[in-house]
Amino acid sequence: MTTSTYALDRKGTAISIGIVGLMFFVFGFVSWVNAILIPYFKIACELTNFQSYLVAFAFYISYLVMSMPSSYLLKRVGYKKGIVIGFWIMALGALLFVPAAYGRTYMIFLAGLFTLGTGLAVLQTVANLYITLIGDRERAAQRISLMGICNKGAGILAPLAFSWAVLRPTDNELFKQIPLMDVVQRTQVLDELILRVVAPYTVVAIVLFLIGVLVNYSPLPEIANPDAEDGQEQKKGVLQFPHLVLGAIAIFLHVGTQVIAIDTVISYAGSMGLSLVEAKALPSYTLTATIIGYLLGISLIPRFIGQKRMLQICALLGLYFSVLVCVAQGQVGWFNMHLDVSLWFLVFIGLPNALIWAGIWPLAIAGLGKYAKSGSALMIMGLCGNAILPLIYGALADTLNVKQAYWVLVPCFLYIVYYAFWGHRIKSWSIK
Repeated sequence: MTTSTYALDRKGTAISIGIVGLMFFVFGFVSWVNAILIPYFKIACELTNFQSYLVAFAFYISYLVMSMPSSYLLKRVGYKKGIVIGFWIMALGALLFVPAAYGRTYMIFLAGLFTLGTGLAVLQTVANLYITLIGDRERAAQRISLMGICNKGAGILAPLAFSWAVLRPTDNELFKQIPLMDVVQRTQVLDELILRVVAPYTVVAIVLFLIGVLVNYSPLPEIANPDAEDGQEQKKGVLQFPHLVLGAIAIFLHVGTQVIAIDTVISYAGSMGLSLVEAKALPSYTLTATIIGYLLGISLIPRFIGQKRMLQICALLGLYFSVLVCVAQGQVGWFNMHLDVSLWFLVFIGLPNALIWAGIWPLAIAGLGKYAKSGSALMIMGLCGNAILPLIYGALADTLNVKQAYWVLVPCFLYIVYYAFWGHRIKSWSIK
């Protein structure tokens, strides 16, 4: 028997999708605020490009470290308790921002971000498996696209909300004056800047804790493991599924391209003379392009185009845009900003990136059977690409320049093209 979905009744499905949608909204809000945190911490903590991208590293490396322990936690306590624990771990991470701000201690900020990421590792392991398995397998990309709208919608709101909470109309001039101040005055100003994060992250901690309480008392149902595909029962572990392992690598590279496109766009605009205050909406433009991609997925998949074919088209389109980011040049005026056209191609990468995640997941976890939870954890480990690839970009930006550093995107999309067309078909490591 070959199935990869688990059917719930109408009520159970609605409850599950609603709670998972809330989880994806939280993922987006907490994750994409990093697009503002990176340049903000760079100013307030006086960091290099490489050091500032440790924000993304600390946040996302937790996926590599904690995803497999998360799968063991879920096996022990179940999905529902695991979700509650995940939200409460995130609340603790948000609270760590308070002592970090009062001491202006960057390492404690990074510890808080790692803790936030640890909670997210638990939640992501549950959420992506849930939404993939509930319902028709051929509509998995459609459901993931719906969750993506929740995620990226929150991502649009997060930088704007954080900017409203911590930035002031006079900051543009203040940021220019900071390098000219004496040590005592500069320290006083930077201390004041970093204390602005206390109130928003205290609110975030309270909300995350209350969501955990809400889930604890909700009628969220458990789901069973999917059946294994024929001939897969003899597998001894997740690493014996090539299409899964190659899929996890594809996720690693995909999310890395996504976070680079979103978290570096403000700094790239800064190299063209735009200030943080003026460029604060650019990550939201990228996320808006991503939401448009999700809406196309919901409309077209599977009625007009299969989810695998859509993945192939998006992979090629992402490769095309990434090359144009590196080679295109010329001023273009959009949204009252006159910027190099290459920046807008960076924004456009959000469009194909929307459906790459949605296309990879169903292909990668097909036929895992009893290894579904561990396989999902392995896929979530791939999210550490969000940690590593921005650091590579930051190092290249420091040694070359911020534009040429975007060449790191090209091999990433080349591999995704490989997986979309050929890699997902490999079911055995042996060569026959």
